[in-house]
Formats: sequence, C-alpha cells, structure tokens
Amino acid sequence: MTLRIANCSGFYGDRLSAAREMVEGGPIDVLTGDWLAELTMLILAGNRLKGRPGYAPTFLRQLEDVLGPCLDRSIKIVTNAGGLDPAGCAEAVHDLATRLGLSPTIAHITGDDLTGRPLDLTNADTGEPLTATPLTANAYLGGRPIATALAAGADVVVTGRVTDAALVTGPGIWRYGWGPGDLDQLAGSVVAGHVIECGCQATGGNYAFFQDVPDLAHCGFPIAELNADGSAVITKHPGTGGLVSVGTVTAQLVYELGGPRYLGPDVVARFDTITLTDDGPDRVLISGVRGEPPPDTLKVAVNYLAGYRNTMTLVLTGLDVEAKARAAQDALWARVPRDSFDRVDVELTDTGLLRITVMDADERRAGRVFSSAVVETGLSSYPGFYALTPPGNATPYGVYWPVLIPASEVHPQIFLNGNELPAPAPPADDVPDPQHAVNATAPATQATDVAETTSATCATETTSVTCTPEATSVTGAAERANTARVAETASATCTTDAAAATKAAGATEMASEADDVAEAATPHPAPALLPAPGRREAARRDPAPTNGEQGSDTATENDAQGAAGSGGREAGRGAESGGQGLEPSGAGQTSVVGPPVAEQGAAIGAEVGVRVPLGWIAGARSGDKGGNANLGVWADTQERYDWLAAHLTPDTLKSLLPTLAPHRIDRHELPNIKALNFVIHGLLGRGVAASPRMDPQAKALGEELRAKMVDIPAHLRD
Repeated sequence: MTLRIANCSGFYGDRLSAAREMVEGGPIDVLTGDWLAELTMLILAGNRLKGRPGYAPTFLRQLEDVLGPCLDRSIKIVTNAGGLDPAGCAEAVHDLATRLGLSPTIAHITGDDLTGRPLDLTNADTGEPLTATPLTANAYLGGRPIATALAAGADVVVTGRVTDAALVTGPGIWRYGWGPGDLDQLAGSVVAGHVIECGCQATGGNYAFFQDVPDLAHCGFPIAELNADGSAVITKHPGTGGLVSVGTVTAQLVYELGGPRYLGPDVVARFDTITLTDDGPDRVLISGVRGEPPPDTLKVAVNYLAGYRNTMTLVLTGLDVEAKARAAQDALWARVPRDSFDRVDVELTDTGLLRITVMDADERRAGRVFSSAVVETGLSSYPGFYALTPPGNATPYGVYWPVLIPASEVHPQIFLNGNELPAPAPPADDVPDPQHAVNATAPATQATDVAETTSATCATETTSVTCTPEATSVTGAAERANTARVAETASATCTTDAAAATKAAGATEMASEADDVAEAATPHPAPALLPAPGRREAARRDPAPTNGEQGSDTATENDAQGAAGSGGREAGRGAESGGQGLEPSGAGQTSVVGPPVAEQGAAIGAEVGVRVPLGWIAGARSGDKGGNANLGVWADTQERYDWLAAHLTPDTLKSLLPTLAPHRIDRHELPNIKALNFVIHGLLGRGVAASPRMDPQAKALGEELRAKMVDIPAHLRD
C-alpha cells in the first residue's frame, strides 16, 4: 500500500494556506513541511535571545487550520518547525490543541542540540579551525527517531535539526519497517524527500521553463506516493496549478546538489542510479535508486556571530558608468578610509547599481560612520547621483560553519506527551561495515539583533568535502566511460557531498550509482517512455528538458589560480584585490561554449552551427551550499546532453560567467537524468548570512548562464 506524504512548506515564510490546501485537496497519509534553512537557525537564535520562540511560530498558524481534520482522518503530522526548541514547540502545539478542544498525542525529538559541548570545530569544507564561540551547534539527525515516535502512537511529531529528507524517510521506516540494511529502500525515500522538501519547486515553481507551467500563481504543493520498495511517484492534488513533469523533478534533483553520492545519517543515496518515468499527467515515477551504508559521522551546523555589516547602493545612469563608479568611490573613501574597515566589498552590476558593503567588528564604524559618509557625497560626486538606501545603522551578521562529529556521540531523545521513551534497541539487521562509505570529513547583546526575516529559500543539508584531485578530462562519452570507475573512487575520497548528516552542502550532496557505465560510452536516444512534458511552443523556442539514459559517473574539477578558499571574501571582485571593484557582473557576455563549430561538427555531426541562448536547449537551477554555490544544468534529449557533457566544462563555464573565474569548480555528471552539476567553491564566502553578494544564495546563477549566447549544431535547436 502506498504511503502518501504531502509537503506544505519549503521554508520559514512559505504559503500559510498550504497545509489546509493539502489536507482538503485530496487523500494524504502524512503532512510534512520544512521550516529550517541554515540561515533560519541563526534567526531563531536571535529570536530566542530576545525572549521570542526558538521555533517557527508560523507552523502553529497552519496547524490551527488542520489539526482537527488530520485527527479525524488519521493523518500524521511531521515537522522540523521545532528549530532550536522542539520541546517548546511541542508545548505550544499542546496549548493550541487544548484551546481547540482536541487531544492529540504529541511527540518531540531532541538530541541534535550540541551547543556547549566540546566539539572538533574544524570546518568540514575548508579544514580551517574555528576560534570563535558557537552561538548554535546542531547535528543533522535522520529518520529513525521520527519512525520511533510514530510507532509509539504520535499524531504530531516535532523535531529540531533533522535532514530535510528525514521528514519522508522517517514515515517510510514507520510504515514499511525498513531496517538499516534496506539501503535501496532508504535511498529511494531520501531522493523522494529531496524532491518534495522545497515545496512548489517540485511542481513548477522557479522552473527554467516557467512558461510551460499552467496557473503558476496557484501552484499546488507536492506529494510523494512512497512505496515499500523505496520507489515513489511525485504528484500534486488534482485541480491545482503547477506542473509535475520529468523536467520539474529533474530541476529539483539538481538543486543545491554536489556529487552523485548524497550522504545522510540513514543511507548514502546514489543519485546516478535514479530513473525518472512519466507516469501520467502530473505524475513522475522515481525508481531504481541504489543505496550504500551511511558514513560514521554526522554533520553539525554551527553558527557564530562575526561582526556588523552595512550596505549602501548607488544608481549610475547615462554615459561613463564605470568612470562614475570610480568617482563615487573616490569621494567616499576620501571621507572614511577604505582600509579602516575589516572588509569591503564593491559590486557594479550591468544594470548600473553600485553596491558598497562594509563589515567590521565595530558596530558604530560599520554603521553611521559609513552610511553618513556616503550621503555626504550627494552634492559632490558624479552627475545623476542618487541612492536606493537611506543612511542606516549596521546589523550583526553570522557565519555558518559545518563540522563533523562521530555519529556514535549523538543520542536522539524521543518524548511522547512529555515523557521520554526508552531508547530503541538496535535493529537486528545491522549494516555491513561501510568500508567504501565516505566520511564527510557570540555575545548575547549582538545576537539579539540578528535579522528577523529570512529570504525565501529551501536549503539542502549536505556538505561537500573536497581534497582537490587532479582535473579529469571530459572530452567525450567513451573516455568518460573508461574513467568512470576511477572517478567514482575519486568522488568517494575527494569530492564528497554531505546531505544533512554529513544537506549542508549536502547539503550537500545528492548521490547515485551507475551499474553499467560502459553502455553510456555510445550515445543513444532518450527512451521512449520519457517524453518531454507538454509545452507552449508559442511562448518559447525549444522544449523543456526531461530525462535521459543511465551513464558514467565522472567528476572533474578546475583549480583556478588563487582559488577563493574560505577567506569569506568573494574573490573575483576588484574590491577584494584592493582595486576599485568595478568589474561588471558579466551578464552581457557572449562567450561561446565548446570549440569552433567546425570542431563541433566532427564530434556531433558536420553541419553549420547557429548562435542561440544556452537556455534554448538546456534548463538550469542554482542555489547555495554553505559558502559554495551549485549550478545544475540538464537537457531533454540525449544529443543535447552529449553536447553539454562534451563542451560545458569548468573552464567554459568561467568564460561564460567571468565572475566565477577565481573559484575552483567541480563538475559532476548525472547521465541518467541528462544533467551536469557544478559546485563553485567559495563563491558565497562564509555563507548566506555573511555574503555581500546582491544574490547571496546564488539563486540567479542558473538563469544568468541560460542567457549566454553559444554556438551549437543547428539540429540541436530544432
């Protein structure tokens, strides 16, 4: 029997009506939601120090609408809205139920909060030691505590920091009795959880081919119909807006992804073994996922407060924009020396916005001293001077710092109606020793001023630990097949992706295992069972990408000179090297992917090339992974994917997006879903909360890439 798991939240601040829509829109068995991004934990810490709840209060507003109907229909509710205070959230649920005249059985799970415990604070991404005092430290728990709570009779389960996928894996373990050795089933549930965790991003939201999505304004939230074998159908309620297609599911699979091995506390899911099949209108079957034993470490999300920041944005119009930017900076630094701040970041966009950010340990210096100096130049600067921001005070900022802890040192505790349950006995089917499993190796007064709102983000929980192997060639399918097994070993030791146990830049990373890489050496057409989704040709020139054949697993990386590492500054901007920071964002560049068209003809078929936006033949989705960014690109036909795989290398990506040039870029191939994933190391500096970028979560990176002009064989366009 299928277990129908519905999502009603992708981030803290998502649509309040979603819970009611999912309960009233059709039959479901479990209602889940994700409220916790990495930034959210920092925000909740600030709220808690102000005397406000350390959990997500919006969950209670949603619960008020659906608690009664869920009890009537035996719908279980599983949420990570407990944040930093699962017990407090559970007590608030009890108070709400009492006010409504209801008597649910309420469980809450603790044990993730390691704040104050002695930890090895070595950064799992960069290897740096942390000397600051952590404000929060939370381990990513898995799905088994959730399953235990449900088995004990809980109607509502409130957790703190768990992996996003655990909200699906836990109910799956409860319903089907999966043990630690049921690796493929667990891996399938992790993939399903990853797809629905970000809400409407699985049903057409933020989709590259958004013009194909009907009634996007009323997009329905996703449902995973989870089966006993770990396969799942992704769907949504009938009559809702949005679209569930192989394309929309692929887009979410590559979101905030690292390599093909997605590490978690319950299993390592192999994203290179995923098969996607069109199962009817708004239905996509996920099957074939293979699993490996989990690592013996858990990821811990540490946040600490690092200082104060302030940003002023000036508008430059008309002629001589770059000269105006220099004049604006000269006038500013004449009033307050640039070197008086701990850090300065200057960004000039191609739309004429000059964004100046300062960071400093001194709140006053980063506050009015800076912003008033900008305003003072208003009548003695460039012609047409005006600002988008008034002078203001500095605000505190935090840094996300992923570390690892042996899993044996973390002990989840499960409470039912306030009473602790006995620790569950170890399952009988112990997992074999995972020899090849990868081990993803502040003052209160300041904290109370942490920003109280979070941008709309769904942050995966995986972290990438890379030891920088030599770059691997990606010149063709045959060579990829020959090197696949070597690449898998390299991926297992040098380009690890950590999902919540290791989502952080997990989030971060998703995983899969190719059973027959040799077959991928010869290009073959997309399978007939994977048609492209319906589309509006009048709105767009090319069909939306769908799914592809299984193939090799190749990871390549490009080490740029002066790779940005983890210094927190965003390299690639002139400001970081002591210059004026006037390098445009590069949005207007027209670099060409791959070799000249004549060479392309030799590789793909001799014919005249055409110049088109890359987005005509490929979709993309990008996001944040701690201080790194990920950029997933996919195609809808085998020929288009083969062209992408042969030509879209890390060096080519840098030529198309010049601001990426100073950063090391890892490339991972997922031929089974016709996708490439790029991890750009250090692009976001010290993470979302500390990044001075206008796009601190790298959400727009994929669309910037799709707008670039490239030369392709003409038949790929048609």
